[in-house]
Amino acid sequence: MPRMLIFGMGYTASRLAQRMRADGWEVIGTRREAQDGALAFDDAPSVLAAIESATHILSSVPPARDDSEPVIDLYGEAIASTSLRWCGYLSATGVYGDVDGAWVDESAPIGSGRRKARSDADQNWQNLRGDIHVFRLPGIYGPGRSPLTRVRSGKARRVDMPGQVFSRIHVDDIVSAVIASFEGQAGAYNISDDMPAPQHQVIAHAARLLGMEVPPLLSLEDANLSKAALGFYEENRRVANGKAKRLLNWEPRYPDYKSGLQSLLD
Repeated sequence: MPRMLIFGMGYTASRLAQRMRADGWEVIGTRREAQDGALAFDDAPSVLAAIESATHILSSVPPARDDSEPVIDLYGEAIASTSLRWCGYLSATGVYGDVDGAWVDESAPIGSGRRKARSDADQNWQNLRGDIHVFRLPGIYGPGRSPLTRVRSGKARRVDMPGQVFSRIHVDDIVSAVIASFEGQAGAYNISDDMPAPQHQVIAHAARLLGMEVPPLLSLEDANLSKAALGFYEENRRVANGKAKRLLNWEPRYPDYKSGLQSLLD
């Protein structure tokens, strides 16, 4: 039986585990503390045993606040020396930094983004194993975590930033890309939809789908965003996904935010 070990059972990884278990896989995950059948991340004997018995390993753990890379720091040597059918890492398109709205593919340089630690982790995973699959992800949305959720809660803000666009991806399209890569070529892949769009346009569409009033368009200063949210507006890029389509035979089920949001509403 194929056995997947997932470091970091967060939103996306939990969705992947659910799908894989439904397909007959054994999936073991780690969390900060042992719960819901997951191992405690720092329970080294149990985690090392899980590494040894795994056929597939995925890390969704980002760099820590001190910019260290927890999985590689604790278990990198074991992962590097274990015979695996497949190994993967969930990275982020933030590794590309700001390109003033231009399209970026996997040949673009990395390391100029807001968090150099993310780019370092991306590269360190590639250095750890020559057969690694790195998935560079833009803004993730899906059930319980989408513009529809924010509009319903009254927390949605439409920010007027002329020329600013974001790429995004439905969580289930990440799941399908990871699964497609099990038989695909190793390397770095952008996993995004086909329609980068301004944030305010997406929020407006979500409000109309819900039959709610469209939030007003605000300046960045008047939007009263958190420091983390403000950081996203420091970078502007369109993410190209052609490599994943060609080499993984993958297509997003939700190629744009309109189809993705409609599916959530349905």
